[in-house]
Amino acid sequence: MDMMSIVQIGAQVFQSQLDKDRDGQLEITEIASALMGLFSGSNAQGQAQANNPLGGLLSMVTGMQQSGNTDLVSLATSWLGSGSNATVSGTQVTQILGADQIAAFAKQLGISPEQAVSGLQAALPQVVDKASPTGSLDLNSLLDSVGGVSGAINLASKIFGR
Repeated sequence: MDMMSIVQIGAQVFQSQLDKDRDGQLEITEIASALMGLFSGSNAQGQAQANNPLGGLLSMVTGMQQSGNTDLVSLATSWLGSGSNATVSGTQVTQILGADQIAAFAKQLGISPEQAVSGLQAALPQVVDKASPTGSLDLNSLLDSVGGVSGAINLASKIFGR
């Protein structure tokens, strides 16, 4: 599955979590763009991902695995594995992504940070699960799925409308 499809799934899950009244206030394209930006930004430890959503996703999961926090390690294992995905708490979403990243993501969508966390609780497990069909996140495999570096650039230009 290519990264665009993975982000679209995450955007749909996020939208369904927040747009329960189906009034369409949050557009899939806006959510997908914000998710790409979120994965392209700095992680909670402040390590820049150089505007690379694929590397950002890999860094996020690696950070969970190496955090020393058994709950985050278990979450990462669950999301990467072939079984059902463990649910993530709002506190854990904030630990994984960082409050500043969540605030910027929420601002981009015009929602509160609390709403962003709620949507991300639903979307993050799905995005990681879909991005790791073999049980691990490998940057080279993810890049290959979008046609290499040029494909990743093309994908970003489609999402950001450039």
